[in-house]
Amino acid sequence: MIRTRFAPSPTGYLHIGGARTALFSWAYARHHGGQFILRIEDTDRERSTPEAVKAILDGMDWLGLDHDEGPFYQTRRMERYRAVIQEMLAAGTAYRCYMSPEELNALREQQRARGEKPRYDGAWRPEPGKTLPDPPPGVAPAIRFKNPRDGVAAWNDLVKGQIEFANSELDDLVIARADGTPTYNFCVVVDDWDMGITQVIRGDDHVNNTPRQINILKALGATPPQYAHLSMINGPDGTKFSKRHGAVSVLQYDGDGFLPDAVINYLARLGWAHGDDEVFSREQFVQWFDLTRITPSAAQFNNEKLLWLNQHYMKSLSEAELAAKVAPRLVALGANLDDGPDLARAVALYVDRCNTLKALAEALRVLYAGVRPAPELVRQYLDMEARPALADFTRKLADVPWNVAAIGALLKETLETHRIRMPKLAMPLRVLLTGQTQTPPVDALIALMGRERTRQRIQAMN
Repeated sequence: MIRTRFAPSPTGYLHIGGARTALFSWAYARHHGGQFILRIEDTDRERSTPEAVKAILDGMDWLGLDHDEGPFYQTRRMERYRAVIQEMLAAGTAYRCYMSPEELNALREQQRARGEKPRYDGAWRPEPGKTLPDPPPGVAPAIRFKNPRDGVAAWNDLVKGQIEFANSELDDLVIARADGTPTYNFCVVVDDWDMGITQVIRGDDHVNNTPRQINILKALGATPPQYAHLSMINGPDGTKFSKRHGAVSVLQYDGDGFLPDAVINYLARLGWAHGDDEVFSREQFVQWFDLTRITPSAAQFNNEKLLWLNQHYMKSLSEAELAAKVAPRLVALGANLDDGPDLARAVALYVDRCNTLKALAEALRVLYAGVRPAPELVRQYLDMEARPALADFTRKLADVPWNVAAIGALLKETLETHRIRMPKLAMPLRVLLTGQTQTPPVDALIALMGRERTRQRIQAMN
């Protein structure tokens, strides 16, 4: 059975790159009828926080990336890691190293001075015919993996193709520190082995870790999983996507008014494609997804494309569904939904003008709260030429049939009577009704607001 995993470190929020890795791992398992495992790699106790764990879990939940097993926490598996280390020591695939950090730093400085690659020299590595010095008293040893000296560590990467590293270029990795704490690369190996992971899908910043992990797995008698390393995501300027490009927590996209389906659709297209399809459901994505369609080149984040997609998904919702999603945001802005037009009709009128739920709520707020147009806007648009036409239009509103067509006809009639152009009447109406100069068509806005509310707002400032 296909078994994939997403294994974030809870040292910060779930960002776009991590979310894409989670999505591809999830989709691969779902496509093949396999299982998706969530693992929290929290061995960095100084930087890992409960708040970051919660942010990761909440982000996964918001995106709808459900897991079949987990979350598993590495800090709760320490006894397992230590047991495997003892087995490796007994088997001779790991050994105790008494080189102090000061000695190791001095060795590296000497190597750099000679123009060599800084690396552990195997001083405490047991070899046939080699006599090791007596362990220094009072020094707790680190545990190192006895990496093969010959041959290569190679794998056929499911994204990048054939990759291999000469074992002679790899020194003996520390798998447990002197305080007994297992290291990241070792914990990952034991986890993937124990959890039966068949495909490891992760960012290409892990490529250099892979040969070491493969060698440790082979030393344990385990079959390494297949690896697929995803290229990085770049910002619009071609450099690595970062905070200066607007990289934020996945949950911030929720706060900013993006729909999870829109974010999922956008993430899917960052480095993967199905022909020219730009918009598709997550069900279609799972059906189509395959690692062979992932490009090895870097993807480029485009916020305008994400906004376009989000508006598409907003417009695909029914009026009632969209109203339900925007209602809590309006209430949070202080709007009284009982004192205003029907919200479903309101979102239908405004959705073409807004590309996020946040922007939609902010645009609609004026319909459900008291409006105090800026005095300078009133002076600018409600001049002596506009006032007679506005008064005439307001008086006739009392008897006009309340629909867009009839209100539009009254607007045109008023313009003809007073021999003015549409902006001369429409602009003061916009300002008096909403306090804004940019609104949907005035006849549709008035029809939405209702007869009494429209007259009240006009007369309050006129």
